[in-house]
Amino acid sequence: MSILLFTFTYVDTKPSQVTWDEYSFKINGERLMLFSGEVHPYRMPVQSLHLDVFQKIKAMGFNAISFYVFWGILEPKRGEISFEGFRDLQPFFDAAMKAGIYLVARPGPYINAETAGGGFPGWGTYTPGLWRTSNTTYLDAYAGYIEAVGSKIAANQITKGGPVILVQSENEYSGFQPPYTEDFDYEAKLMQSLRDAGITVPITTNDAWPGAHYTSVDVYGYDSYPNGFDCSHPYTWLTDAVPEWLWGGHEDANPDDLNAVYEFQGGAFDGWGGSGYDTCAILTGPEFERVFYKNQFAMSTTYLNLYMIFGGTNWGGIAHPGVYTSYDYGSAIAEDRTLREKYYELKLQANFLAVSPAYLTTRPMNIYSTQGSFTGNSALKTTQVLDVVGNKTGFYVVRQTDASTNALQTYTLQLPTSLGTLTIPTIGGLLSLNGKDSKIHVVDYTAGSTELVYSTGEIFTWATIDGRDVIVLYGNAGELHETAFKFSGQAPVARVLSGTGTIKQQTLSGGALAIQYTTSGQTVFQVRNTLVYIFVDRTTAYEFWVLHPPSNGAFAQFNTKNPIIIKGGYLLRSVSTSESTLAITGDLNSTASFEIIAPKASSQKVTFNGGTLTLGRTSYGTLTAKRTVNLPSVTIPNLSTLNWKTADSLPEISRTYSDAKWTVANHTSSINPVVPLTSAVLYAGDYGYHTGNILWRGHFAATGAETGFTVDVLGGSAFGYSVWLDSTFIGSWEGDAVHGEFTGTFNFPAVLAKGSAHVLTILQDHMGYEEDWTAGSDAFKTPRGIINYSFVGSNSTTVSTWKVTGNLGGESYVDKTRGPLNEGGLFGERQGWHLPGFNDAAWATGKPTTGISKAGVSFFRTTFNLNIPKGVDYPLALVVTNSTTNPHFRSQLYVNGYQFGKYINHIGPQKSFPVPQGILNYNGVNTLAVSLWAAGAAGAKLDSLALQLTAKVESTLPAVVNQPSPAWTTRPGAY
Repeated sequence: MSILLFTFTYVDTKPSQVTWDEYSFKINGERLMLFSGEVHPYRMPVQSLHLDVFQKIKAMGFNAISFYVFWGILEPKRGEISFEGFRDLQPFFDAAMKAGIYLVARPGPYINAETAGGGFPGWGTYTPGLWRTSNTTYLDAYAGYIEAVGSKIAANQITKGGPVILVQSENEYSGFQPPYTEDFDYEAKLMQSLRDAGITVPITTNDAWPGAHYTSVDVYGYDSYPNGFDCSHPYTWLTDAVPEWLWGGHEDANPDDLNAVYEFQGGAFDGWGGSGYDTCAILTGPEFERVFYKNQFAMSTTYLNLYMIFGGTNWGGIAHPGVYTSYDYGSAIAEDRTLREKYYELKLQANFLAVSPAYLTTRPMNIYSTQGSFTGNSALKTTQVLDVVGNKTGFYVVRQTDASTNALQTYTLQLPTSLGTLTIPTIGGLLSLNGKDSKIHVVDYTAGSTELVYSTGEIFTWATIDGRDVIVLYGNAGELHETAFKFSGQAPVARVLSGTGTIKQQTLSGGALAIQYTTSGQTVFQVRNTLVYIFVDRTTAYEFWVLHPPSNGAFAQFNTKNPIIIKGGYLLRSVSTSESTLAITGDLNSTASFEIIAPKASSQKVTFNGGTLTLGRTSYGTLTAKRTVNLPSVTIPNLSTLNWKTADSLPEISRTYSDAKWTVANHTSSINPVVPLTSAVLYAGDYGYHTGNILWRGHFAATGAETGFTVDVLGGSAFGYSVWLDSTFIGSWEGDAVHGEFTGTFNFPAVLAKGSAHVLTILQDHMGYEEDWTAGSDAFKTPRGIINYSFVGSNSTTVSTWKVTGNLGGESYVDKTRGPLNEGGLFGERQGWHLPGFNDAAWATGKPTTGISKAGVSFFRTTFNLNIPKGVDYPLALVVTNSTTNPHFRSQLYVNGYQFGKYINHIGPQKSFPVPQGILNYNGVNTLAVSLWAAGAAGAKLDSLALQLTAKVESTLPAVVNQPSPAWTTRPGAY
């Protein structure tokens, strides 16, 4: 018997730049805490503003951004994929490289995201077969999109010198409409499609909870929104809101991989009729961040992505019916790109994790046994999180057992340390924890050459600069804290170098010096000659920034070495060094006093935004400087005094109007899950109209018995519709925040002569397609249009012809620059009245604040100049007065052709509509157009309309390039 021996060589085809194990991701072999925020490129159409947002996120201490791609705007007509204008992803990739921030791409094909159709294209509503399954018609439908977008992403992977390090497959593929269940074949085919498109970095997915769905990806993870979305009660938390079970869920689903949370609550969406995003920012404010994010750190989470970090705007028809124009989300970076307090709280946490490598190999040791642990106080929970690789450092996360309480608790800690178990504070006194707060205390923590035996004061950051360790510790104002420093040899003595704070000190057995202090203002103390420690209260800690000068090569901006610590300024964007000069760039909203901790050799001269600073020096060697803010006054046009022109935008109800160019609604069947109840299918989507206002015209001959008309219309939450018989208005469903469908009966004004010809005109709102979160339901196909109708008093009356129109061209939309969802079917939109350059000289004079005196639609236009100087960031918004009483109306606001506001006066809540620079021309002429749809017989008007500054900031905002705003030209075939 002979034996044949074969030798196999295994070749790992996965890229070495991005790897992972059970603890964390590694980039080029180096572990890192991926702290990420969600940003959607399609919700910020000004491509040159991506860099501003990215620099703000990078300055916060984050190192990654997660982003969705919206299939529906890239392929609005099947087979025609466009990356034109704002849809071009390359500027987004390039901005990430310039900012030095990694990207996690999430191309779907389903994305949810409070986006129309959950990201699916409108033509999907009439494509046969069940979507989000391995149904062949669905696989064929997304094939071209995945190939196209996948190749764009692939070209920008880290393996090709780009910023993309991960790619997500699908989105929350977690809930399934019975009898359907998880489709493993679909999952495999989608991943293969991504690989075929060139994706080589790890593929991920985000389960809606740790439910072990789609675990065949490279690195599975989950989502969590523990505080929910009830922004109307922003101070109300559930008693058990802070979950410990997420760690167990992770261990059950993928114990061999890191604990990755691909979406964690960073804010909340708000719906029509809601309380507004200011309350969402409170619901998920700094207190929420301190409790819920630190709870995730107690679960050894080493990838945490916050949804959203910058929400942006649902301009045009981007939104699904559950949200309105703003997608501010209560995020750390507001819709107008200003910074909330939330931003600064996140900066504290992100910078701590960035200098705590021991955290990256930790494990929680006492999940479900946290109550009373290490404190003896049952009102508190403490999770012990230990470095199980280095076997030295411990992180102790303390929070309230009752998450809803506002009560203050006091405690001591009994912690195991390298000096044995210690009762802390060792010098005496009690630690304290406010309600809705949380702390991370460290044990045996290394900071350069310094060994902290323990610290109850939280660490913001540390750095070794010119051979001297600088550690910044913080706590709430007035709190007692204690930090112990290990030493060898003769016991050192600490001394205060600056500040009004006092310290107590005590030598501990085993070789440590305990320092007790109260965090208030800023106090600097020193232990021996080489160490400086700064303890501050939280508000003062917010003022500190940690920046890294760029290194060399293509990834120079990703450098995390040689940190420079600077206190002061609204926003510090970057630092760079050249010979002996330190150059700082940043933004100011008031005069700033800087304190700079940088190497002496590279900071003999310091500039801020190009101007040389006059330097001083503290007694302990740091640099000081003052910079007076420059906020020039500007003149903002008073819209009420401008020359406004107006024209009727509902000629469709006139006796002489011809709908010959409209689409005949003559389909006799539909694949839609909602079965038509009419002989002709009256679903706008089946005829290629997927956004904005839809108009229907029904031609009929009277029998003489008709007394009215009943119609069931579906348009999505907060929609409305109006009905005319010939040129006579017969009523409206004005809409509310709840109903997405409504059946209304409208009486005719008089008896119709037998045999007389008439036209019913119905103007309805299309609030976007529903999302399809539950796979197998095809909810996104829920139609927009007429579900059923009948004539009151006559069963024999029939509509001989139905006509429908929406945006000009439907799926073959006209405005390729502004994209397929920017305009709807109003006459003025079809004609291009919202565009710059349209000649309205023949129009009448009239303002939207004067309005119209009858039911119908009018368009209003004006122009104005802006002259805002460079060197500032002065965000602007269109602001209307709140109006919740009759008459009801709907209004759309167009700026240079871009629809940046949809206002429904009796539903709200949005009254301020930010319009970014780049849509607004800050140095030239701007065109403002307003559509006004009055739903009542008395007409309607806007109570007020103003252009207002929302902030004034001196800024090194990267140069803003106006987004293309093509002027009006004759639109062939417009009707």
